[in-house]
Order: sequence, then structure tokens, then C-alpha cells
Amino acid sequence: MVSVAGILAHAVSPGAVENAWLIPAFPLAGAVLLLFFGRRIGRAAGPIATLLMASAFGMGLVTFFQVIGRPAAERGFVETLYRWIPAGGFTVTADYRIDPLSLVMVLVVTGVGTAIHLYSVGYMKGDPREPRYFAFLNLFAFSMLTLVLANNFLVLYLGWELVGLCSYLLIGFWFERPAAATAAKKAFIVNRVGDVSFAIGILLIFANFGTLDFGRVFGSAATVLSAGTATAIALLLFGGAAGKSAQFPLYVWLPDAMEGPTPVSALIHAATMVTAGVYVVARTGAIFALSATALDVVAWIGVLTALLAALIAFVQDDIKRVLAYSTISQLGLMFVGVGVGLPAAGIFHLVTHAFFKALLFLGAGSVMHALAGRADMTKMGGLFRKIPWTAVTMIVGWLAIIGFPGTAGFFSKDQILEGAYRSGNNPVWILGLLVTVCTGFYMSRLVFLTFFGKSRLDPGVHPHESPPEMVFPLVALALAAALGGLFGLSAESGRIQRFLAPVVVQESGSLEALPESAPLLSVGEGRAGWGASAPHRTVLSPLALTGMATGAGLLGVLAAGLMYLGRFDWLRRRERPSLAWRAARNKFGVDDLYGFLFAGVGRLAASALAYAVDLRFVDGIVNGVGTVTARLAAAGRRVQTGFVRSYAAVLLAGGVVVLGALLLIEERLR
Repeated sequence: MVSVAGILAHAVSPGAVENAWLIPAFPLAGAVLLLFFGRRIGRAAGPIATLLMASAFGMGLVTFFQVIGRPAAERGFVETLYRWIPAGGFTVTADYRIDPLSLVMVLVVTGVGTAIHLYSVGYMKGDPREPRYFAFLNLFAFSMLTLVLANNFLVLYLGWELVGLCSYLLIGFWFERPAAATAAKKAFIVNRVGDVSFAIGILLIFANFGTLDFGRVFGSAATVLSAGTATAIALLLFGGAAGKSAQFPLYVWLPDAMEGPTPVSALIHAATMVTAGVYVVARTGAIFALSATALDVVAWIGVLTALLAALIAFVQDDIKRVLAYSTISQLGLMFVGVGVGLPAAGIFHLVTHAFFKALLFLGAGSVMHALAGRADMTKMGGLFRKIPWTAVTMIVGWLAIIGFPGTAGFFSKDQILEGAYRSGNNPVWILGLLVTVCTGFYMSRLVFLTFFGKSRLDPGVHPHESPPEMVFPLVALALAAALGGLFGLSAESGRIQRFLAPVVVQESGSLEALPESAPLLSVGEGRAGWGASAPHRTVLSPLALTGMATGAGLLGVLAAGLMYLGRFDWLRRRERPSLAWRAARNKFGVDDLYGFLFAGVGRLAASALAYAVDLRFVDGIVNGVGTVTARLAAAGRRVQTGFVRSYAAVLLAGGVVVLGALLLIEERLR
């Protein structure tokens, strides 16, 4: 048996990935260039930022092919840049970890990021702060790449906080709009709650291991950590993941984040930043593997968040908000995958989701571009003939997210649901099927209201197709959403699963046991890949499970078709909404509850503290000192008369007092 740390140390090759540092360096260079010289560069900012992102993607592909050409057990590398913190026995190096998991994330970030940068060139044309926008976009890409390439928890935390900063900057990019400024602050504050949990988890790791290096932590986790400590660390890390990946109860920031530019929603809040939590849980699988409790929490939080967000998406009229709640729901399914013991399936859905959700967000931006910024789906309809390229590509994304056979979402979603069933967790599996029904309904509602039926456009609105620089990324992402699933046809033999196997399937075990030709663990073997065991489940065949998952999605499509393409008068029905509709419209009161607890009660507490502590106590002390000083000064001013005879009299009186005191002392000494 060879530990992960040992293999990484053995696998470092001077000629294999020596240029991998260029992957994050390209967008960092773009950010620095545009921040300092953006005004002079002007309209060329977009093409420059896009070219640098494309260069990062190209370098990612080069590194990927360098790594994939090696045996499965030798695909892990560590590239050390410099010693960051040398402090006695505590040393942290700035280094990058090149392995299958980090490379998958690199290709997603840079590949989808390049498409979104290109789309932004057309979308942001004419904005007076266009160079700043692309500077922030490049800075975000650098931050996300730092996060996924980190080889220790401190560098990871650096990238973690930087993506939070960039999210704040980009959500509030149009800060002159009060809604955008408020949304940026809300996202920043809510994420800080999760980040505190994440930081405490990292400190607990250091307290137990004496190091923050991934290889040393993962390689010795099974021998160092007790079950209770492993549970505590895993849940603390998951607290941070829930914040970044918008899971209950920290999901409330993501829908409001749609106030930023649409490409920001596609890049940060659909394809990259919000997937950081899923990545961290998969990366730290050696710790989660030691706690069945933590894995159950991950799976249950994931599926309940997915269902809650899907139900809220039912009644949203803003096209971007539907996609925002859809993102929260799909992220929940990813956590179900890693929680039931199929981290490779969770990462696979992360990849496919990046394709079809980025496509859907950019498509929504194209629709809004065609309608002069309007986003209300109830005032659309009949746009298929007006904007055919946007319509066709969005329909491809719709088919992918509902899991239509052959599309990318079909394979990744099916693997998660099958894994939930075979893990023995029937309630999670059933709720997952219900989420699939809901997804089919609300996404079909979006497509039907936007592109089909009678036109409900406001007078004077004349739809037009987007320019080529916006359409081309839509076509590229549509192809990826349609064909991306071919890389993971099976949970046991898909190419992505095989590629990830040495990292996420056997993170704490032996890489020698998984040569490239060996079959992966069956999803029926309990929490496959996490080292746990459970009885086999063979009641339903894989074909039956696939049929049920596909049928659930199509059932939602059928219901939406009957309601929005049939004779059902949904517009009039909205005038007398049901109790369930109103509850979902009100987001089930979660936002109101937070507003009461943290805004209302917090404001009252702050007012009480301001009056009782600040005004009475602190100000009382300060004012008291001032009063005493003023009175002493007033008394002193009475002595300072300005007359020489007064001073002489005081001097004489003082001399008499001193002389008398001396005589008294002398008398007593005798």
C-alpha cells in the first residue's frame, strides 16, 4: 500500500507540469493590466481578457494531456512555487497540486470562463466601466484557479476568500443601483458565516495533524482522527461549503446575486464559484470517509435544499431568478452524490451542470438583450421565430437539465439517483426523484413561457438576435451540454470516473490498487469509494432506475405543457393564487424569518446597546470625565486672579504653612 503523500512525492517530475503555474498566471496578468491601465486600453479590454482566459484554457489542456499520458497511479504532481510562511516548525509553501480532480476543475473554470468572457465582449459593449468589469472577471478566474489548484488548506483558504471578494465586486458592479449594492453586501455577509465555520475546521485540522498539507493530512487521516473528531472537522468544512455552494440555511444570497451582469451569473453563480463547496467535500473525502454521520448530513442537506429551491422556482417570473433557484437545486443534487458515496458522480454532475447552466444563463442574457433588458417571462412568449439561435441553444440546455436521454444531464443525474438508491437511503432517492419532477416542470415553464405560445410583449418592444460574439458561446456550450455526457456514460466505466478514480474514489487508500484497466467499485457497495460498507441493493435494475429517473423528468414536462401550452388559463388563475402558490412565492418565509432574526432583532439589539451601553455607560464615563475636568478648571480659574498682591499673599500663606509644619515635626521628634 502506498499513501497519497508518498505517491505525490514520488511522482513529481521536473519535465511533466513545469509550466502549470501559467494557468492562473494568465488571468492574474490580465487583472493587473486592466486594473492599472484599463482606462487607456479602453474597448480592447474585453478581447485582451478573453485572450488571456483562452491562453489559460490552452495551458490547462496541455497539462491535462501531459498528465493523462501517464499511468493512473502517477498522475499526481506538486509544483512548488516558493516558501510562503517559514515559522519554526510551521511551514507553508505556495504550491500547486496537479492531479485528476484539480485538472477537471481547471478545464471547467477556464473552458466555460473563456466562453463567458467572449460573450461578455458583446454583452458589456458600451458600459462606461467595461475595463474594470473584465479586470474583476480575470481576477475571479485567478482566484478560483488558486482554490482548485491549492495543495494545502491555507492556500485553498486564500483562494476561497478571494472568490468571495470577487463575487462581491461583480454582483455589485452596477453599484449605483440600490438593489445591486444590497445584493452584493448580502452575498458577502452570508458567505462570511460559512467562512467562519470553514476557518475553524482548518484550525482543527492543524491542531490534530500539525500540518495543513493535503498529502500529509489525507494520507494519515485514518490513523490520526477519531470518529468524533472526523465528524467535527467534516461538518465544519461542510458549513463553509454550504455558504459557497448556497445550501440550506445559507442559500438566500444566491437569488439576489442575479442583480449583477448576466455573464457574472453564468460564470460565478452557475459554473464555478458555487461549485467550490462540492469540490472541497470531494477533495477532503479522506476525512468525510471516516464519518457516516457527516456524509448523511451532506446528503440530506443536499436533497432538502434541492427540493426547497425547486418548489420556489415554480412561481418565479424573472427568468434569471428561475435559473438562480435551479442552480441551488442542482447543487443540492451534487451534494447528494458525494453524500451517498459517489464523489465522482457528484463531480461529473458539476461538469455537466457547468455546461448547461452557463448556457441557460447566457441564453437568458441573450433574451434580455433582445427585449431591452426585460426579464419577466409572463410578458414574453412567441420568441422562437424572433431569436432562433438563442431559442435553439436554450432548448438544448433545457433538455440537458431535465435529463432527456442522450444529453449530458441525463447521465450525470441518473448516476446520482442510482447511487442514492443503491446506498440504501430510500428517502433521499425518493426525494431526488421528486426534485427531478420539479425540475422538469419549472424549466419547461421557463421555455414555454419564453419561446412558445402567443406573444405577450409590451408595445414597442422589437426583439432582435444577439451579435455573433454572444451567439458563438451559446452554440459551443450547447454542443457541450448535448455531448458532454458521453465522457461519463457509466458510474463504473465512464472516462471521467476512471480519470478521477485515483483521487476521489480512493483518496485515503492505495493508488496501486487502481490500475487504469481495473473496474471501479460498484455503486452497490455501500458508500462506494469512501471506505464504508453496506448491503447490496438489487431490487431494481439499472435500466429500471434510469427509466424512473427519466420518466420523472418527462412527467414534469408534461404537467408544464398542459398548464402553459394547453387551454389552462394560467394568467387568470394567478389573480386568485392558492395557498401553496403564495407560500412558494414568499419563499416559504425563510427570507422573512432571516429578516426578522438578523435584521429586526439585530436592529433592536443594536439600538438597545447603543442606548444602554454607548449612550449611558460609555458616553457617561466620557462626559463625567469632562465634567470633573471642567469643574476643577473652574476652581483653578478662581485662584488665577492676575493680581501680584494675591499671589504674594498666597506665597506668604504657603510659607507660613510650611514653616508651621516643620516646627510641628521638630517638636514631635523631641
